[in-house]
Amino acid sequence: MKSVAVRSGALSRIQDFYRDRKGVSAVEFATVLPFMLIAYLGSVEVGNGINAKVRVAQTTRTVADLATQYFTIKNADMTGILSASSAVMAPFSTSSLVITLSEVTTDASGNATITWSDSLNGTARAVGQPVTLPSGLQTPNISLIWAEVKYAYTPNLGYVMTGTLNLSDQVYMYPRLANYVIRSNS
Repeated sequence: MKSVAVRSGALSRIQDFYRDRKGVSAVEFATVLPFMLIAYLGSVEVGNGINAKVRVAQTTRTVADLATQYFTIKNADMTGILSASSAVMAPFSTSSLVITLSEVTTDASGNATITWSDSLNGTARAVGQPVTLPSGLQTPNISLIWAEVKYAYTPNLGYVMTGTLNLSDQVYMYPRLANYVIRSNS
């Protein structure tokens, strides 16, 4: 009789262990946690990358728009226009931001060349350099302000997106107050 009681006690414990589900949620959570963290961190990194891309586009349009509102751009004006990028790019660092702001003028045949150019953290385009305009802008005897922005974005965490993403944008705008914008070196 004693062996039956021991056996039924062992069998009872095994059955109790089988029915006990208290540790199952902890095991499931431990299994799912790494995937949840990767999904969360990945969404943060992708969100920051998209935000950086939007800021690059806003910076491009801002510097071009500011330049189109001048009759004559002096050195101090150009410094202010290019420095506006810091406010637009915030909270991102502008150390890897390259802005090139140029005026493109077409001749009677529609051939475009650089009239003047300035750059922040980069190299300005050479005056007289030929430019290929988009087909919709190949119009004779016009001037356009051409803004180009490049930004090397490095994700903060680097778990899902690794390396540096080279973001860039460009825009052409017509001068607002005159047919062209004069660049003065004073």
